[in-house]
Amino acid sequence: MIDYTLKNKVDATFKMMDDIYNSNPQLTISTGMTCREMLKYNLLQFIGFLFESDGTDGRLELDFIRDYLGTIMSINQFLNFKYGKCMDKDFINTPPRVLLYTAKHDMSGGIKAPTGRPMSKEVVDIFKDLGTAFIAINSETVTEVANLSNYGLMLDNFLKQYGLYFTDGISHKNNPKNKNFRKNNTNSSSTPNKAGVIKQATASKTSTAAASEGLDLEPEETLEQLMEELNTLVGLKSVKQDLTNLINLVKIRKLREERGMKQPDITLHLVFSGNPGTGKTTVARLLAKIYKALGVVSEGQLVEVDRSGLVAGYVGQTASQTAEVVESAIGGILFIDEAYTLIKGGDEKDFGQEAVDTLLKLMEDNRDDLIVIVAGYTDKMEEFVNSNPGLKSRFNKYIFFNDYTGSELTKIFNNMAKKQEYVTDEEAGTFVKNYLTKKAKAHEENFANAREARNYLERCIERQATRIVEISDISDEDLRTLTIKDVTE
Repeated sequence: MIDYTLKNKVDATFKMMDDIYNSNPQLTISTGMTCREMLKYNLLQFIGFLFESDGTDGRLELDFIRDYLGTIMSINQFLNFKYGKCMDKDFINTPPRVLLYTAKHDMSGGIKAPTGRPMSKEVVDIFKDLGTAFIAINSETVTEVANLSNYGLMLDNFLKQYGLYFTDGISHKNNPKNKNFRKNNTNSSSTPNKAGVIKQATASKTSTAAASEGLDLEPEETLEQLMEELNTLVGLKSVKQDLTNLINLVKIRKLREERGMKQPDITLHLVFSGNPGTGKTTVARLLAKIYKALGVVSEGQLVEVDRSGLVAGYVGQTASQTAEVVESAIGGILFIDEAYTLIKGGDEKDFGQEAVDTLLKLMEDNRDDLIVIVAGYTDKMEEFVNSNPGLKSRFNKYIFFNDYTGSELTKIFNNMAKKQEYVTDEEAGTFVKNYLTKKAKAHEENFANAREARNYLERCIERQATRIVEISDISDEDLRTLTIKDVTE
């Protein structure tokens, strides 16, 4: 059911964006977007960031997007958008692009909202209101609530930083921050193309646009920084060594090319094999950035799909759907999870083989600027690669992801807790270590490695909330600390 009060507020905010654009069309001209388009896109990114699958078909969430943003998507389109455009590790710390431009408008003395408040204040409010309504569709999870709260806090801090939070007649023209207004981390932004098809904006193009607007950018991570990030991941010793060897080979190959020497033939397409939750997607996302830094690919984006993102239900549709996905990955890495599901025992009625055939052709056509990683269980991936000579010739480099040990899961748990500003006391910390060690050793059928630690942490946070909610004077220490009662199960 539509909340028409919220709907009217969303529409009113879109109208404000039109007013900004009409009063100063040059404000966003370098982006190729109007203020309305930018707000709509950033709100969709925010919803994708908040979304946590609850096992339903996603129909309520898709209806919400249609009703409030006027965007119609299938569940596969939405999930591809979420994992391709909303999961950057710095998303929760990066102001949306539309807020940067509305703040610039406010600080240059632009027209105010009908309420008399800065336009950027209205933008922040609509993010909070829409996010609150979105997570309330189904039973919200602790993660959804935490993400919404932390994102809202980041938006408020941004407004405070530039004197836009308090609306008591402060002159923004006199704000000393105005002279050095910065646009942070814009290279993680995404934009839709003219046809409305969502596609990742390249860091290089976005950087060029931002520079033309006179806005400072944080520099892209260097190869050294990216390698340090890889090496600080918990566990994955053999993965790190295999990838370091491969990266060193790429460096030497490039050096030989520069000196006019023959280059050794190497394949950069990879098979990531291992159980769920062992870091395959995380490493793939990092590897895309490393490949860009090395000049192997031009853009460095990661496009993640599974069978449902490639295979359609009718003859001829699968080829075009696969081609569209591959097109979006050119310049970066296409990551196909559970790739073995594309082959279903030679069933002539199955269109998975059509996806494989199309993929192989497009890999060849775009071999200079496309890397493909296929991932899944070890035995099933070997069977998949060996099922087709074309696959076997292109995917001959395997990277094996071992299950995490108990001590590694404990580190992952503590890292996740720290990011959300939680800490265990000594007794609880000992319990967590013993609990996760037992889980790792037992290795039950549904053991999910890092996801096991994440799900356990969510349950601990839920128990802590129930324990402290009735305390009359809750201290910061109470809010931060997980005790033995919270972690015991």
